[in-house]
Amino acid sequence: MKSTCCSTDHQLLLLACLLAVLLGLPACAPVQPWERGRLAQPQMALDRDALLAAMDDHIYASKEAASGGVGPSGGGCGCN
Repeated sequence: MKSTCCSTDHQLLLLACLLAVLLGLPACAPVQPWERGRLAQPQMALDRDALLAAMDDHIYASKEAASGGVGPSGGGCGCN
């Protein structure tokens, strides 16, 4: 009788996951102190304007009216 936990499909899936993890490990490297200046440049920021991004997040969270979002849930009217 063939066992379902050790089928060829499961083995291939496990091998693919293991390969993905092993290929991703070299990307996790510490940043050296002399490289941090380059990462602190404005071009490297995720958001160009931090204040505008914070305001957009507040408006989104206020209008979402759902818990578990980007912060406390609002009433949906924007009067949070």
